[in-house]
Amino acid sequence: MQAGPAIVNVAMNSRRADPPKKTVRTVRSFVRRSGRLTPGQSHAIQTLWPRYGIDYSAELLNLAQIFGRDAPRTLEIGFGNGESLVIQAAASRNHDFIGIEVHRPGVGRCLLQAQAAELGNLRIICHDAMDVLHNQLSRTSLTRINLYFPDPWPKKRHHKRRLVNKAFLQLVADRLEAGGTLHIATDWFDYAEHIDEVMHQAACFELVERRVHCGERALDRPVTRFEQRGLKRGHRIVDWMFVRN
Repeated sequence: MQAGPAIVNVAMNSRRADPPKKTVRTVRSFVRRSGRLTPGQSHAIQTLWPRYGIDYSAELLNLAQIFGRDAPRTLEIGFGNGESLVIQAAASRNHDFIGIEVHRPGVGRCLLQAQAAELGNLRIICHDAMDVLHNQLSRTSLTRINLYFPDPWPKKRHHKRRLVNKAFLQLVADRLEAGGTLHIATDWFDYAEHIDEVMHQAACFELVERRVHCGERALDRPVTRFEQRGLKRGHRIVDWMFVRN
């Protein structure tokens, strides 16, 4: 059956139609790499996601209900393969941990590690961290946020993609409780200078410690495999700890 013509209602006081809305292009701080899932990682996502996974939706999460308790909560943004996240969750079972990662192979590996460690205090979200921070996490709901070795975007034309910027810090500060901490690490000197500059202008954070080292003095965190690759290339590590005012 052919559809009839559209009916247009015309107001007595005619006016110009509103111009079409422009599509706002979001600048992403990551590239969604198409890594290949191993059979084990694929099976882990299928079978372990109901236990450890949190599906993304634009609604606030009830973290006390998800974890079954009220406890200090740590968020790790971009956990890679999950080594540091699982180590910290296993070492602090009286704290709850949330990990965000967009790459499915890393999610699969983290799920396998979480199962092997028999963790009940870890949940994973596979989605853009900015969307999760904006829509799923409520104000002052976190005790600590970890950002370990984010993509440095070394080319100057890509600097706008760097995650550490004014808008990100304002959002992070809003989600941290008073006295909560932000931990950052990078092995790129140029990115370290950028972080120093941006954080110096962030009135909502105060620097507790800045540490430069060659892998032997990680600041309140495990050493990661990604970090070890940077060290083999001759990079030095910079660690920061900031407290929310």
